[in-house]
Amino acid sequence: MAIMRWGDRSVWIRCTAVVYVAGFLEGTAVHGFFLGKGGLDAYSYAPLLVQLLFHALLLFDPLVALLIIRARPGGPVLAAAVVLADVVGNWSVAWNAVMTHPTAFLRPVGLLPITLFGLFVLLTALPLRRALTPGGDINACVSPPPKAG
Repeated sequence: MAIMRWGDRSVWIRCTAVVYVAGFLEGTAVHGFFLGKGGLDAYSYAPLLVQLLFHALLLFDPLVALLIIRARPGGPVLAAAVVLADVVGNWSVAWNAVMTHPTAFLRPVGLLPITLFGLFVLLTALPLRRALTPGGDINACVSPPPKAG
């Protein structure tokens, strides 16, 4: 099995991986903060399944970051699943408040950045997975130009 070096990958791939790692480590810190501040009742405002999800993210977020750092092809796939669950959980809790006061959520913390990060991960997960597959590269997804002649 070939050892993948980050320096051998394109700037796009390295920057995408950095955004993933930063986003999932930030999520780890936030969930750790809420657990430290509120204990197991930190998410008591949410339904039980969402509470369990938010606590589980304290394990899944750093796992995703580790898989990306180690350049494992399964990392982006797990990232997409984790972020989708996180975004759905956050939107399900905030839906009524968003419908009542939509502009209150246009701020740089909370639902907006989680949603934007989620969209970024969902749109880049498959290309990043291909790029992290041994012998894979993002350029393999692009068709070569037709030959003249």
